[in-house]
Amino acid sequence: MAAAPAPLAAPAPAAPAASDPSIRLVTSPMVGTYYCTPSPENPPFVTVGSPIKADSVVCIIEAMKVMNEIQAEISGTVVECLVANGTSVEFGQPLFRVKVS
Repeated sequence: MAAAPAPLAAPAPAAPAASDPSIRLVTSPMVGTYYCTPSPENPPFVTVGSPIKADSVVCIIEAMKVMNEIQAEISGTVVECLVANGTSVEFGQPLFRVKVS
């Protein structure tokens, strides 16, 4: 008799932004595919060090063949990009760490 497969480990949660109160997360408002550029030949919307405003578009999430521009909803400076281009994202998944201004 074969042994039952080991249960898959849950993914490690993102490090809490609470360790530094000036760091906030930009999270995905929907399930879909994350794109960091408006098209393959264009530069990314934001990179580490980019200043952003609440209405800045930081990425696109494709859901059901619709390209949704995602706004930061906070102002500050991008300190980390947490998702690779072209990967699937979940609702509420952290996309960026931002040092608020």
